[in-house]
Amino acid sequence: MPPFVYFLIFVASASVFFWWLLNHLRLRRIIDRIPGPCAYPLIGNAHQYKSDPDEFFAQAGGLCMMYQKPHRLHRIWLMLEPFVIVYGAEEAEVILGSNRHVNKSREYQFLHPWMGLGLLTSYADKWRPRRKLLTPTFHYDILKDFVEIFNQQAKVMLEKLQVHVGKGPFDVYSYVTLCALDIICESAMGRHVNAQQYKDSDYVTAIYKLNQIIHVRQKMPLYWPDVMFKLCGEKKEHDWCLQVVHGFTNKVIEERYRSLRNGDGSRTPNGTGRKRLAFLDLLIDMAEKNQLTFTDICDEVNTFMFEGHDTTAAGMNWALHLLGCNPDIQAKVHQELDAVFGDDPRDIDFDDLKNLTYLECCLKEALRLFPSVPMFARTLQEDATIAGYVIPGGTQVVIYPYLVHRDPKHWPDPEVFNPDRFLAENSNGRHPYAYLPFSAGARNCIGQRFALMEEKTLIAWILRYYKIKSVHRRDQMRAKGELILRPSDGVHLELELRRKLNFGFSASSRPAAA
Repeated sequence: MPPFVYFLIFVASASVFFWWLLNHLRLRRIIDRIPGPCAYPLIGNAHQYKSDPDEFFAQAGGLCMMYQKPHRLHRIWLMLEPFVIVYGAEEAEVILGSNRHVNKSREYQFLHPWMGLGLLTSYADKWRPRRKLLTPTFHYDILKDFVEIFNQQAKVMLEKLQVHVGKGPFDVYSYVTLCALDIICESAMGRHVNAQQYKDSDYVTAIYKLNQIIHVRQKMPLYWPDVMFKLCGEKKEHDWCLQVVHGFTNKVIEERYRSLRNGDGSRTPNGTGRKRLAFLDLLIDMAEKNQLTFTDICDEVNTFMFEGHDTTAAGMNWALHLLGCNPDIQAKVHQELDAVFGDDPRDIDFDDLKNLTYLECCLKEALRLFPSVPMFARTLQEDATIAGYVIPGGTQVVIYPYLVHRDPKHWPDPEVFNPDRFLAENSNGRHPYAYLPFSAGARNCIGQRFALMEEKTLIAWILRYYKIKSVHRRDQMRAKGELILRPSDGVHLELELRRKLNFGFSASSRPAAA
């Protein structure tokens, strides 16, 4: 190759490098006007963050406390990538209240191998029509049919909890989590997995492990490149988990698709005699109309499985802990439940849920103190101004609901568990972005009604039959900030029987595991 060609290659490479360097230095000048810790060249603040989920979450919260005045935001650098952390209602409104900034952060790409481009992870051009298409599947007329599933699985859980009555402390976390997994599998896919009976199944194990691996990868820039993740990370175990999860969901989708096309009447009758449709059935109907492909169905089912299982389970566990710490508030819930059900062992119906208003306040207050998703992030589509700081387009902005919910400006005595905050007379006039357990704005959680209905049903069943006492105080509980906000060491309760379980149901009558 002639020497002048090498020279041209060198000049072109040098030009590209200097162009990038000038743009990066300009970006740094703008971003570094925002308060934040000192960042080193190249590595930024990446070396300062703890790898342990408990320590990471405490550290992230502590850093926010250092920069909460005059505005509730600060910036950090992970390698060469700037992140702006926002934890005030007014600051969050700039992002969440805009129809422009709906693209998720680039860190969500690590969920793509699991969920593809479903509602949670898809980009704006795909998300907008998909959201419009799927919104009717979460209508109340469809959701009310799932209360029957909630009842069935809750009674399985109650029978399993019965062995702990009067036997001292035990960890309730796995019981609630496996029950939530059974519910979402039957609701989303129309398939019994019997996780409560077979808790050591590969499918259950794979879902939990995927959460851990993805969270570690998101916060460690070393693992962002696929090559480094393969060499230094848990790529082999990650791929095994994907194989298990996708193998199961693909098999269920194919079988369900076949059975519905053959018209074998496999859709489950509900208590009214109508056919109850799983979310999968509704997606298949859309595919029949050429609105979705098989890949689209897989992406949405895997998304439902993630969003509709771990998040609700965490919310219910935190609620049980808080109610167990506050016997006076728990007594009010017992009074409400007794007023609605008395000693009647009947199932909970949709109208009952509407009457459990104080229980709903308790669940909302638990989600205020411990939002199931403690952080979520967006990529700015264009420049935005937050609290007087210009943030360039392309910057990653992290919203921190855990601290938004603790702003004394909107929540007096924010650390106190007080369900009365959510009574109608106390909620009027509250800032619309002061409460973000399901995000807010255009890209809020499509399944929030489903989640609250499920949480109300399961907690109502537990408190109809049991009185609970938390073993640990609030200050003894550590939160683990992974993709989902979990208690580090579970939720340890003591159970006292309020009334005999006499609903004529046996866990052994459930179908065999799929």
